[in-house]
Amino acid sequence: MRVGDQVWVAGTAPIMPDDADPPAAAYDQAKVCLAIIARALAEAGASLEDVVRTRIYVTDASHIDEVGRAHGEAFASVRPATTGIVTQLLDPRWLVEIEAEAVILTP
Repeated sequence: MRVGDQVWVAGTAPIMPDDADPPAAAYDQAKVCLAIIARALAEAGASLEDVVRTRIYVTDASHIDEVGRAHGEAFASVRPATTGIVTQLLDPRWLVEIEAEAVILTP
């Protein structure tokens, strides 16, 4: 959703085409989530470089390093404020879900 210069991307899970199983590793699932977020941002006229805040939901604290690695690769030049939360997700196959907030800065 975009309102003015702000964009919110709701919790994005590693949803695969045709309800296929997501990748087994938390890192790979995070990469799927981040790719979906990048596409959603692009549809709203934004990009990963505009992200100022993310929330990472993992099903087990042991996944945070893998997810953090994928997150760091995606946001290497941006470094958004990030919160990590351990919780249960809607689909037991999911290890991670990520949401993002962006501000589009106009020159």
